[in-house]
Amino acid sequence: MNAALRFGRSVGMEMLVKNKVIKRNGEEVTFNLSKIVNAINAANKEVDNIYKMNKYQVHAIADDIAQQVQRMSHAVHVEDIQDMVETSIMGMRGYEVAQKYVRYRYKRELARKSNTTDNGILALIEHLDEEVNQENSNKNPVINSTQRDYMAGEVSKDLTKRVLLPEEIVQAHEEGIIHFHDSDYFAQKEHNCDLINLEDMLQNGTVISETLIEKPHSFFTACNVTTQIVAQVASNQYGGQSFTLAHLAPFVDISRQKLKKGVIEERKECGESMDEEIIRKITEKRLRDEVKSGIQTIQYQLITLMTCNGQAPFVTMFMYLDEVPEGQERDDLAMIIEEVLKQRMQGVKNEKGVWITPAFPKLIYVLDEDNITDESKYWDLTKLAAACTAKRMVPDYISAKKMRELKQGNVYTCMGCRSFLTVEDSQRNPDGSHKFYGRFNQGVVTINLVDVACSSKGNMEEFWKILEERLELCHRGLRCRHERLLGTISDVAPILWQYGALARLKKGEKIDKLLYNGYSTISLGYAGLYEMCMRMVGKSHTDLEGRKFALAVMQRLNDKCKEWREAENISYSVYGTPMESTTYKFAKCLQKRFGIIPGVTDKNYITNSYHVHVTEEINAFDKLKFEADFQKLSPGGAISYVEVPDMQQNIPAVLSVMKFIYDNIMYAELNTKSDFCECCGYSGEILIQEDESGKLVWECPNCGNQDQNKMAVARRTCGYIGTQFWNQGRTQEIKDRVLHL
Repeated sequence: MNAALRFGRSVGMEMLVKNKVIKRNGEEVTFNLSKIVNAINAANKEVDNIYKMNKYQVHAIADDIAQQVQRMSHAVHVEDIQDMVETSIMGMRGYEVAQKYVRYRYKRELARKSNTTDNGILALIEHLDEEVNQENSNKNPVINSTQRDYMAGEVSKDLTKRVLLPEEIVQAHEEGIIHFHDSDYFAQKEHNCDLINLEDMLQNGTVISETLIEKPHSFFTACNVTTQIVAQVASNQYGGQSFTLAHLAPFVDISRQKLKKGVIEERKECGESMDEEIIRKITEKRLRDEVKSGIQTIQYQLITLMTCNGQAPFVTMFMYLDEVPEGQERDDLAMIIEEVLKQRMQGVKNEKGVWITPAFPKLIYVLDEDNITDESKYWDLTKLAAACTAKRMVPDYISAKKMRELKQGNVYTCMGCRSFLTVEDSQRNPDGSHKFYGRFNQGVVTINLVDVACSSKGNMEEFWKILEERLELCHRGLRCRHERLLGTISDVAPILWQYGALARLKKGEKIDKLLYNGYSTISLGYAGLYEMCMRMVGKSHTDLEGRKFALAVMQRLNDKCKEWREAENISYSVYGTPMESTTYKFAKCLQKRFGIIPGVTDKNYITNSYHVHVTEEINAFDKLKFEADFQKLSPGGAISYVEVPDMQQNIPAVLSVMKFIYDNIMYAELNTKSDFCECCGYSGEILIQEDESGKLVWECPNCGNQDQNKMAVARRTCGYIGTQFWNQGRTQEIKDRVLHL
């Protein structure tokens, strides 16, 4: 009778289940109760009548699974549902039916394994893979060039899993125990990210597509050449890249002298006064026009360029006044920086003619003694930077004061959004200073600290034992990265290895010497420090007990990197991983392995690196001060942020945060809001809501528009800005963020 009642309820159960089901190809679909019924019935037909289950039992199982799926806080993978079916059949004592069901699953799995790559590629072409569709918030998955890159990536991942990587690394990656980053580029011998030696390429010439590019004779030409270099570099590696505006500063005076000569000649021809002040003013006016055009060229070309991996170059521009000598050259650099900030504050027009926030280039502005107080020479430039941040989320800020403390007196940019090179006494410039430009990162493998904690079941002794095992697993993964690059000849990417971006090796020469002795780094990433503490001590790492434990774990990561480095002469470094899609993947894997643990696995995301959890109430200044201690233990890369409302009418508050950054933390950013609805013209914050099926969607608070194609949304994702929307895990994380100011 109970089964019959349950069967009666199951008719409407399918309509009540809001949760999505993730198919094997990554597509998210609505839960379909009839598929469970059909699968059990198919197994039922294979057994003798005496062992068959009746229709009430079949529907009771389907009904029970529907309720389980409904209770889950995340999209359920089809494999999980099949496990539930198998368990429920056994629970009904349908052992023979369960046996047939298991055998059917096994046969289907064998068939699928024969064409996994084919299915993945077809899912990409038809835009069915939800995970890939929102894997990168700066890639449009519909565009052919993006699809071409993703399709090549599917083949590369297949080769990587089947042939190139040890089975233990592949299995750990699939289970979310570690993350072997960028496996879709592993088959190719490409590295992660770098600092372009733009000075060498501009001053000494370079070669692009077999064409000799000599030293530019004007600032405008130097800007043009820079964009071509950036595009070429982006197409030959898979991570971020950075260049400094200081390397463009010398070309301002080259243009000044050239323009001055032209002004003098014009005035002579016209019989005009040769007054030096008049000539200077005309020259400076024309020079500013050229600087404006040159910066406009950089900004627009970098935004509109489409590299071979289907996105604009992931590039950062570094703005550090003291990187050039005091005097005219520093003033020229200030002029360049001022123009960059003005143009970025204006934004770019989209296809509708609306000014929006571009994702790239990312901007970093260095705070130092000559620009951090009201009385300092370049204070007006800092105020302009604050206004730009309030409107367009950039620039981000490096404190020269704190960086010198942590980096042996050096101030330099990260590669891309947060990956920092190590300071190496073995790597010097001709003048004896530490070398940074021209160096690079070999790759990243990230440890899931939450999984270590959950696997240890809260037992401290077990935690440290498992951590040691997982770190060695990461070490083996990083060795795979390193060894894949060994033997690479310079001819594979001439712009990088032969023509100055990273080196000037001979044709046919191997890059091996650049993989040792500190020339390049290799990164041990980590994620989920907050959730790790919640599982192990029951408290956030902002609590004294949690903080002590978290710092001890961070120190252990650094100790292991030091141990590996001393043994192998490879620069291992601890890196606060900027997870975009991986935060969702790790969360799903944790839920599958350990279920829902309050405060640990109850979200569709885990926390990036050492960050304070997005839901934790803490003010901006306390957050930055707290996280500064963790930046010290992330020498391979880290960035902190504070979440703030629209600050365009409160620039003094932005400046207060910037001054606090200067005194307290090496590298930080302000997350403001910069959205636009094309349907009603609303400008402000577009919100995240839950639709009828339980999916998170973006909605204009003014007109209710939910069409992503008719809105411009920009959010800080992982140290950089995303504009192409995000997967459900990252979207939930964005929705959960609390304001810190």
